[in-house]
Amino acid sequence: MADQLKITYEFKLSSGLEKKFDIVLNKETLALIRDKEDTPPDWARLEFQQCSNCPLNTTLIRNCPIAANLSGIVHEFRDFTGPDKATVLVHVKERAYFKTCSLLEGLSPLLGIIMTTSGCPIMEPLKPMVRYHLPFASLDETVFRMISMYLVAQFIRSRSGKKPEWTLDGLSRIYEEVKKLNKDFGVRMRAAAKSDANIHALVKLNVFAVMVPIEAAKTLKEITASYSSYLR
Repeated sequence: MADQLKITYEFKLSSGLEKKFDIVLNKETLALIRDKEDTPPDWARLEFQQCSNCPLNTTLIRNCPIAANLSGIVHEFRDFTGPDKATVLVHVKERAYFKTCSLLEGLSPLLGIIMTTSGCPIMEPLKPMVRYHLPFASLDETVFRMISMYLVAQFIRSRSGKKPEWTLDGLSRIYEEVKKLNKDFGVRMRAAAKSDANIHALVKLNVFAVMVPIEAAKTLKEITASYSSYLR
């Protein structure tokens, strides 16, 4: 539909099994649209191993939005390990991506989409990245895209009459909270996963959360020369 954005992940596992996931988002807000409302498992209850920095109230909200939306994927990969090989195809409207890789490398960006579009207040600042989703991104690509997204956010704030923050301190603060969430959510996920594919995929996401603020200043320094025409 014209008002929806769809991202499809297809996994062809070395065992011969195939798994397909259609992620449908509201094109304007990038909020996740669920095709059916299954009853989430007990480990998805908000009060179960609730993240230490979670701002949601357990008396008002029954389920962790990330856990509720991830539960189906976690269940599908509960018997696999991170090093398992898979051929992963990712389809967006404009193009398709393809890679033969470890399962965790293909699963990690899929988890990232769900985590940022489920309505979790901690992950919400990362949601704009999903509009131009790039699976299998390297650390350098992720750093550049994240810096670009953050600075666009400051421009939008400025255009909206709000005070922008042109340093990357705000980006570092965002990732500090994301790192806390990833660590605590890993504890929650271990209650659901029989094996480690899901956990390894989450760990990979957290590695990026740790490295993006560290590498941001270095990346800006490295690319400055290519922006010489803007410095004249």
